[in-house]
Amino acid sequence: MARQPRFVLVGHPQHVIVRGNNRDPIFYGDEDYQFYLEKLKLACEKHHCDLHAYVLMTNHVHLLITPWKEDSLSKAMQMLGRYYVQYFNHTHSRTGTLWEGRYKATLIDSDHYALTCYRYIELNPVRAKDMVAHPSEYPWSSYRHNAVGESNPLIVHHSLYNALGKTDGERQAAYRQLFRSHISVKTLDEIREATNKAWVLGSSKFKDKIEKKLNRSASPKARGGDRKSESYRKIIGA
Repeated sequence: MARQPRFVLVGHPQHVIVRGNNRDPIFYGDEDYQFYLEKLKLACEKHHCDLHAYVLMTNHVHLLITPWKEDSLSKAMQMLGRYYVQYFNHTHSRTGTLWEGRYKATLIDSDHYALTCYRYIELNPVRAKDMVAHPSEYPWSSYRHNAVGESNPLIVHHSLYNALGKTDGERQAAYRQLFRSHISVKTLDEIREATNKAWVLGSSKFKDKIEKKLNRSASPKARGGDRKSESYRKIIGA
């Protein structure tokens, strides 16, 4: 069966996951993280993507990124992946594939999920066992920029982040406040499922909008058949 194209809506953010093959490490030292971020910046600039949040974990990467052309994200990820594999294999004297297949991505309903995805991404090191107690302790994420204003040329603020306050200080304080509340298990599961299975992450209204625009289903059908169909009602005796 042919793979369905990814959901892309120009100007709407995507949550992206890139994993190492067999969940093996893709970063060994500081130089690896730094090289990846340098090439990520170049790829975003060349292919017209805005990067809002990121975290580089030992064996995977999370990005919150907005493409401004139909093929912006795919080209940026292709460029980044190619650069990094060449660097990594040469630096660490290895050959073969580095990535676990294609990158995973979900189109995000900004109003309902953008700021939640910021938190989901930057809290990854906290959720990881015995890594850090607070996102500010982890050096390879966007948290220090978004929360305390540490300089980071990779980041372009999303409009919803900018709406948190009138000044940088106000926005950073409001952003830190967001991290005082936990992301529910339900929401965590929704983000993971949508990203890993390439469904749209958003409200029913947003999904309906995407389905009409792209003429394809934006979420999995309910289990047990089409509950609205006459044939299904006959089967269950409705």
